Amino acid sequence: MQDYTADKDLANIKLLAVDMDLTLLADDGSQPEGMENRIAALAEAGVVFCPASGRPVPTLELPFPGSAGTMAFCGDNGGNVVYQGKIIYRDRLEPELWRKVAARAVAAGDNVPVLCCYDHAVCLERDRAHFEGIFKYYKDIRWVASYDDVDDDANKISLLFPAYDAEPAFASIYQPEFGEKLYVTNAGREWVDFMNLNVSKGDGVAHLCDHLGIDIADAAAVGDTYNDIPMLERVGHSFIVANAEPHMEAHARYRVPSNNDRGVAVLIDALLAAKQH
Repeated sequence: MQDYTADKDLANIKLLAVDMDLTLLADDGSQPEGMENRIAALAEAGVVFCPASGRPVPTLELPFPGSAGTMAFCGDNGGNVVYQGKIIYRDRLEPELWRKVAARAVAAGDNVPVLCCYDHAVCLERDRAHFEGIFKYYKDIRWVASYDDVDDDANKISLLFPAYDAEPAFASIYQPEFGEKLYVTNAGREWVDFMNLNVSKGDGVAHLCDHLGIDIADAAAVGDTYNDIPMLERVGHSFIVANAEPHMEAHARYRVPSNNDRGVAVLIDALLAAKQH
């Protein structure tokens, strides 16, 4: 795999989509210093900056209070895409499908189901003990005794694994059982996400490019794990952080420094320098 400096066409990039956890954000959850200025500089140079995450859009917007008006957000793994505060794409998961996932998850008993409804989440009363783990990503939570009477529109259902064993559960249970009807993906050691088959970060970035009139060959993406694969394989400029899981090398062309070494900021600075020449 080549270093990011091997990409000689950085000046052609018009959209930069970046994963959040373990990519843009350091292990302690902090952003690189000076991101607001970098995002403003990207906008001035004609580049749209787009966090792409399993997080819902309202949570994605929180770390960017001074920049959200110029940015795009690809939330819910591509199921909800917003540009300059306006919804440009929103998916809906059929209740019959998410109810089957929820029933399987509840029966397993080793995880916390979270029904993702664009701007809020619906969780079970039994799981209040895991409030902090849920609240990190979902700020507006509705608690219910069961999902039987829930009719909220949703675009994703996620399972939180408090024991950090999401990967084996994804591989041995949820992908085999639901993979033919839903896009099932693993988001780190804590989460397994379920969306419609036509929903992924890659599809979300593609919807955004179509809306903006940008050739996806002129889009770039940075990621570290499974749910980043669709966007890395879709865009013209694909990067992984140095801390990415080893298997991710098969899905990107270039490597940037690690999240703790502020690889996304390093890439942005290189992109801006290329635009000036």
